[in-house]
Amino acid sequence: MPPSSNVTNQAQPYGSYGYPGMQSAYRQGPASHTDASPSHDLYGQSNYQQYSQPFPSLSELSAALGGLSGVPELEVEALRPINLLQERNLLPPRPLEAPEPNLSPDLKKVNCSPQTFRCTLTSIPQTQALLNKARLPLGLLLHPFRDLQQLPVITSNTIVRCRSCRTYINPFVTFLDQRRWKCNLCYRVNDVPDEFMYNPVTRSYGEPHKRPEVQNSTVEFIASSDYMLRPPQPAVYLFVLDVSHNAVEAGYLKYFCDSLLENLDKLPGDSRTRVGFLTFDSTIHFYNLQEGLSQPQMLVVSDIDDVFIPSHDSLMVNLKESNELVKDLLKSLPALFSQSRETHSALGPALQAAFKLMSPTGGRITVFQTQLPTLGAGKLQSREDPNQRSSSKGAHHLGPATDFYKKLALDCSGQQIGVDLFLLSSQYADLASLACISRYSAGSVFYYPSFHYIHNPAQLEKFQRDLERYLTRKIGFEAVMRIRCTKGLSIHTFHGNFFVRSTDLLSLANVNPDSAFAVQMSVEDSLADSSLACFQAALLYTSSKGKRRIRVHTLCLPVVSQLSDVYAGADVQAITCLLANMAIDRSLSSSLSDARDALVNAVVDLVSAYKSNVSNLQQSGLVLPAAMRLFPLYILALLKQKALRTGTSTRLDERVFAMCEFKTQPLQQLMRMVHPDLYRLDNISDQGALHLNDTVVPQPHLLHLSAERLSRDGAFLMDCGNVFYLWIGKCCNEMFIRDVLGCPNYASIPPNMVSKAHLSRSTHTHTHTNSSKRQINLLKDDASAKATLFQHLVEDRSEWASSYHEFLQHIQQQVSK
Repeated sequence: MPPSSNVTNQAQPYGSYGYPGMQSAYRQGPASHTDASPSHDLYGQSNYQQYSQPFPSLSELSAALGGLSGVPELEVEALRPINLLQERNLLPPRPLEAPEPNLSPDLKKVNCSPQTFRCTLTSIPQTQALLNKARLPLGLLLHPFRDLQQLPVITSNTIVRCRSCRTYINPFVTFLDQRRWKCNLCYRVNDVPDEFMYNPVTRSYGEPHKRPEVQNSTVEFIASSDYMLRPPQPAVYLFVLDVSHNAVEAGYLKYFCDSLLENLDKLPGDSRTRVGFLTFDSTIHFYNLQEGLSQPQMLVVSDIDDVFIPSHDSLMVNLKESNELVKDLLKSLPALFSQSRETHSALGPALQAAFKLMSPTGGRITVFQTQLPTLGAGKLQSREDPNQRSSSKGAHHLGPATDFYKKLALDCSGQQIGVDLFLLSSQYADLASLACISRYSAGSVFYYPSFHYIHNPAQLEKFQRDLERYLTRKIGFEAVMRIRCTKGLSIHTFHGNFFVRSTDLLSLANVNPDSAFAVQMSVEDSLADSSLACFQAALLYTSSKGKRRIRVHTLCLPVVSQLSDVYAGADVQAITCLLANMAIDRSLSSSLSDARDALVNAVVDLVSAYKSNVSNLQQSGLVLPAAMRLFPLYILALLKQKALRTGTSTRLDERVFAMCEFKTQPLQQLMRMVHPDLYRLDNISDQGALHLNDTVVPQPHLLHLSAERLSRDGAFLMDCGNVFYLWIGKCCNEMFIRDVLGCPNYASIPPNMVSKAHLSRSTHTHTHTNSSKRQINLLKDDASAKATLFQHLVEDRSEWASSYHEFLQHIQQQVSK
């Protein structure tokens, strides 16, 4: 985000925050650390203004902010004022953890994990006026179906809920006596049912407060028939495959078939699981896989203007009964279309056919597409101007060109069908339009630009890894999710892939463990009578085994009346992620430049608010509380992302895909994409190492994303969320190269080394992130490697964007105005 004259502060205010309103595209209803690298100042002291006034003492700060009402040692550190123009080393030595809410030890122990449920403010302001004064957004980030190692599953004839607001009983309700409990959201007093008096864990009577529902903030209930509109559906999977000449050239089909063959028995489901296949180019091909046939039969429908289903009984078949036929089809498909010269793509009619096939049951449609749809309903034309890729003007086709895909997605959602899209394209394919099919049916979008099985091995490997995870990951069918909150709070905007069925009910035809959601909130009525605020998300779904289940997450946070407590409990990463979601919506509803201005104004507003509220300290410089010290850095990193950047040539489809990821990725994944973790690996020691199962796991320090932290005698690992980069300097220690890469010296390292087995093991040892499902790309020290790596170096001046220091100076100028 170059701080130039085109950056303005004139946008319309969003609510009372003072930054532009980012309306939903479909609203319905610890101490600083000096790392091991050289600590000399990158910018030179001559650039800095010298400040003669010392920083205030903590007692002065406390008095200025109105006193500290929480845990002193935690809040004192979170509120320690930091002058960003003077302090260079801001990163903690380890990846940033979520701030801990100021709760009693008993409540902390049972509170929901921040990996599942997280609030932008871990201290909830008592009034909207106090929230406005803080200039911070209030919202939730939710990862409701994530993979859990431990999950209490409860089978009970009676699922205890509040009679008034329908909140599920949870650890934060109050038992008035053995027979009555008070709801923590609406404060209604409810009766304890007789069945609840027996504890199945302790096998004792008369201790309702020790039931598993009241001892765990995340639980899963086996639902009764009261929670079913129809018998639970089986697991049903339909694969819709592009087999045009373009698809054959890209060569994805063989790898898809191989992967599905390998994982066919791992598809989530039971004896009722059903599968079907549909291929298309200018016509649509169905496959009869009925048990008893000697081989699969292809049925061709060439009338794409009025698509019909040639057979209703034999196209979606029981996987167990037709297993051999399915395998025969997968083995023969690649050769069947290997000589295809058909260049057209009738994606829209193929999706219409898929919808008709799946409507009786619901389930999951998986679409593979390699080009712009050119025939029939939903056909598209190129809207990209390659000459405008680097300007904000070139980003005016971020919305769909047609409502065909959105309407079809809503029809799918109504029939409990989720649509997942794999786009493997070397040319513009209008992802802005195609992605609607997944966005509104609660599906997922995968994108592989310049995919080719020979010419782009890195994309091929990523496709194979993603596909294996996709085929085998857990899935929930015919799902709905509702989020409830304490009386006085209100939810007004949702972010993610879903359809809003009513004001607060999200329809999720499919739910998967890799998708997340965000919501914006406000304080409608004063919370002065409450010391705690609670949020509860309930996800009702059908498991792949045909069981109706309800997964419930409950989060409890303190309510505060002091601005100091609001700042002390600010979660800088959650705030960044919520603002990213809001900025994506703003870029769609208004413009990319408005969204960028809004993000800059969010930093300006926070600095101004903090400055005005500690003005009696007469502090010069750009000062923020320690809890928010990384906020400007994260916002600058956001502005450099493909979704929001300008000044750099960015393909329209790649920009749109980056936007899709912002709307659906869990916080931890999103933050590594925005601001990757960088480590030096060749000089780590066992100091501070973790000891896990008799294994010593070294913990290297985090490095700032700056070229000054890199050296040619080292090896550096960058974790970007969905990919690792291992950068090897030309003068790196040969012993390290031999031990980790299995090569005798630097010169012998192959140029395209990706995810070697021993490389994966070594990097997994060095970082505590799970690399088993992520690609590790080796970068040798040359110009192209630097170009790849330097795109992520947020703090440096480069051809990609302005430096962090220049960004801070721009913020200071805006604050001064």
